[in-house]
Amino acid sequence: MLFLTICLLFSSLLNANTPDEPPRKHTKAVKFNSNELKLDGKLDDPVWKNAIFVSDFLQKEPDQGASPTVKTEVAIVYDEKAIYIGARMYCDNPGALRMHLDRHDVQNQSEQLIVALDTYHDRRTAYVFGVNTAGVRFDRYHYEDSEGSRDFSYDPVWEAKTAVDEKGWTAEMRIPFSQLRFNSIDKQVWGVNFNRWIPAKNEDIYWIYTPRDETGYASRFGDLEGIETIKPSRRIEVLPYAASDGKMFDGVSPSNPFSDGSDLGYRLGADAKMGLGPNLTLNATFNPDFGQVEADPAEVNLSAFETFFSERRPFFTEGRQLFSANGPRYFYSRRIGGSPHGSASGDFVDRPNNTSILNATKVTGRLKSGLSIGALGAITEREYATSYDTITGLNTSTEIEPMTLWGVTRIMQEIGNNGSTAGIILTGVKRDMDDSDPLAQSLHKQAFSGGGDFLWRFGNGGMYQLKGYAGFSHVAGSKESILNTQQKSARYFQRPDADYVSIDSNRTSLTGFTASAEIRKRSGKHWLWGLGAVSESPDFELNDMGTLSSADDIDSWVWLNYRETQPGNLFRNYQFEVSTNTGWNHGGIRTFSNISFFSNATWHNFMNTWLNLNFQLGGLNDSRTRGGPLMQFEKGWSLSGGMSSNWASTTRYNVNGTYAVDELDGYYYSIRGSLSTRVGSRWEFSLSPRYVREDQPRQWVTLSDQSGGPVETYGKRYAFSKIKKSTLSMQIRANYFFTPDLSLEVYAEPFAASGHYYDHGELTAARTTDIRLYDSIGYNSNGELEVTDGGQTFLILDDDFGFRSFRSNVVLRWRFNPGSTIYLVWQRNLSGSRDPGRTVRAGSLFDSFGTEGTDFLALKIAYWIPIS
Repeated sequence: MLFLTICLLFSSLLNANTPDEPPRKHTKAVKFNSNELKLDGKLDDPVWKNAIFVSDFLQKEPDQGASPTVKTEVAIVYDEKAIYIGARMYCDNPGALRMHLDRHDVQNQSEQLIVALDTYHDRRTAYVFGVNTAGVRFDRYHYEDSEGSRDFSYDPVWEAKTAVDEKGWTAEMRIPFSQLRFNSIDKQVWGVNFNRWIPAKNEDIYWIYTPRDETGYASRFGDLEGIETIKPSRRIEVLPYAASDGKMFDGVSPSNPFSDGSDLGYRLGADAKMGLGPNLTLNATFNPDFGQVEADPAEVNLSAFETFFSERRPFFTEGRQLFSANGPRYFYSRRIGGSPHGSASGDFVDRPNNTSILNATKVTGRLKSGLSIGALGAITEREYATSYDTITGLNTSTEIEPMTLWGVTRIMQEIGNNGSTAGIILTGVKRDMDDSDPLAQSLHKQAFSGGGDFLWRFGNGGMYQLKGYAGFSHVAGSKESILNTQQKSARYFQRPDADYVSIDSNRTSLTGFTASAEIRKRSGKHWLWGLGAVSESPDFELNDMGTLSSADDIDSWVWLNYRETQPGNLFRNYQFEVSTNTGWNHGGIRTFSNISFFSNATWHNFMNTWLNLNFQLGGLNDSRTRGGPLMQFEKGWSLSGGMSSNWASTTRYNVNGTYAVDELDGYYYSIRGSLSTRVGSRWEFSLSPRYVREDQPRQWVTLSDQSGGPVETYGKRYAFSKIKKSTLSMQIRANYFFTPDLSLEVYAEPFAASGHYYDHGELTAARTTDIRLYDSIGYNSNGELEVTDGGQTFLILDDDFGFRSFRSNVVLRWRFNPGSTIYLVWQRNLSGSRDPGRTVRAGSLFDSFGTEGTDFLALKIAYWIPIS
């Protein structure tokens, strides 16, 4: 209650300083009887003769504010169940129209019509529906007052048809009211906007456009009137599914009791969606199928920090912006259903790759008051691995993941007319285990996090922005699990030269805090700027439910940008920016500083080029020795640049590269790019190669267990080496589209990476990069890497690697009915080791074809049932 009261007072203060709005455009929807319209895209039904068409469009590109080169007319009608949009797009040569087919939700290089509806009339959010000349539909949700804030996970069930005639092309859309959220009032007033993109002319026209040097989107929409006596639907929908799959494994031992080289399975489940009043929606899933159609990209991670991949599971991607706060990443949905944390040993081990999700439920929506709500809960199963001992012939079951409850809640109140907000987020994880459970030695029994955040936009049209947040975290568990957390890479409390943190082996909890503030000028003709700071306490920890690479940070930044948005003699637009960043830990040690100079320009042919020059000013790194003392981070500089073609072209490319050097003669360079093209109206091909070479002068190897470490490193011996790394990969896609609802898509990624460690030695003193090379190092008669140094002989790991992989998918996707889909998927994944330490070359991409792997074949049918 206090939170809402503060928001309302804040809102009244903001509105008091908001200038009067300029006059808005208006249009009216006309009601008709349902049997008077056949959806065929031709606009030949009598209802369109009585409709009110608007045609006063203006260009945003290429000539802002000018009249379009061709005429566009759009009208809206409705019946008891749906809203309909009819549009005629005139063109000079209808026979030359691009008719590119594509998958649903892909905006390709064909001409397209886009309709945006602000159904709450909140001047902030919008549902967007679009169709291209070939009838390919796409939709998205704009969750804030910005054309760039797009949520493509919004997946309503609606229809569209198009037709081409001698005047150009026409389109009809049917959007059921059940797929929209709006207030329960007799006379509706919605915000509305129309947009037509003509790629052959690089022409982008709007009914109401946002000038290039200003911000806003839904706040500028015109008003749609005339929709009366409709009520929000209860929106009860069920999506049951049936799926079967088979896995085939290479290289399975005949003695393996758990696998004969194949594994067959089936699943049944359902998703349900139900409206809770006019504004909220309940989503529930039972025995969910959370398999991914496309695999994560391959990588080799030599750092001490976790790699985070993007979410692709529909239940979590839909409406995910409602769970995203201004601040740290409190909620990382891939924690739910992730790989089990525990391990099991044996001659053969059968373990699940992912934790089973028993149930997941969420409530999302936005109230009439402007309060957005998101709440999600999930339960994951207790998981076991089974081990087999070939000597005893016995199976042993080992728990590798406890049953776990997951929860996240987010509320956000919109304030004023400029998009200001205030919000709160809370997350919680509860694992069902006690201190005697072996998993309790490494996992927290419970973890909570959250915080409050605000965004205040003020000045003319929200020209200035002040934002900030304050948050907390609390984890609790056994003494062993909290000790493990204190020693992890996010904090390294065991650092011998840190006098403000220390290991406490008796602790059973950690509580940390974070806070940040930033002010910026976000719009204007030429000059933009910003400055801010963030702090995370050493005890801050989010990795049970969210993500956190490192705590114990105090970072600050300042940037200044000059831009020109009006076309000139050479460029359509350009910008220059200078920025600086500096970081400290809570002991007052400066850990890094850099200065960066960036420029970007769009040429008159819509080609884009950019350049970035960065100077790394060094610092004292508190994680490089992985729990040891501070170590100097070398100074250096890097230069990056790239160029990309006109996005409206049917053949598009981009290429970029980076070159970096440091004061210890280390270097890094990379080149990557992409090329995509359309062949006819149905084929699409793309290639995305990447090549990286680097020679890093200080690569962590190990904390040596040998005695006699120097006093300057607190009696410990921290082993480092130089490393030469190379990476080569190629992402390949080939898609064929039979219809807008039936496609065959092929994806493949051969990947090769290698690393060679050399010039091994040990750090001679803290706060330096000085390395004393070992007296000698080589392979002994057993093929082990043996070091002789100072009269001692000992072994170190031979870390040279040569990783090869090939990941591929073939997906036949058919939307055979509105909201209903059949998937047939084949995945082939290969991986192995080849030529450790040898620099990869073009032929290395084919090395993986001789390695072992897994085949996966699956069939899934999901059928949409609208109950109400």
